[in-house]
Amino acid sequence: MAMPRDFPDLPPVWALGAILAEWLAAWWLPLWRFASPVTTAIGIALFVGGIAIILWSALWFRRKKTPIEPRNVPKALIVEGPYRINRNPIYTGMTLALFGAALWFGALSALIVAAVFPFVITHRFIKGEEAGLRQTFGAEAEAYFRRARRW
Repeated sequence: MAMPRDFPDLPPVWALGAILAEWLAAWWLPLWRFASPVTTAIGIALFVGGIAIILWSALWFRRKKTPIEPRNVPKALIVEGPYRINRNPIYTGMTLALFGAALWFGALSALIVAAVFPFVITHRFIKGEEAGLRQTFGAEAEAYFRRARRW
């Protein structure tokens, strides 16, 4: 998908766009509404939990003094904190927040948008980031990839 030259091609922009798409889908094409106090509470909890994971994970980039922006050359391979379990906790946090927002909006169409997000992010960012880690850190990155799951 081609973007305008000055479009900020960054994961948070994609996540915000997905939340907007969820809201529009829930409003204009809900498919099936399931809003209830329980789904709203679960949605809010997932949304807040996803944001918390994003912030915790982003903190490690600062601690390791390595750029957080995709397509920059990493200065450190982060394998601590949430990265012990998951290679992409920021994207996982975004996905949890999107599923939380979809539950909060209470419509199946919003859940469909959330379900598509991991595939978009994997192809748009993760595969390239993994290639960059392989190129920069070689065998150390490969060993890490075997220990920690992508999602």
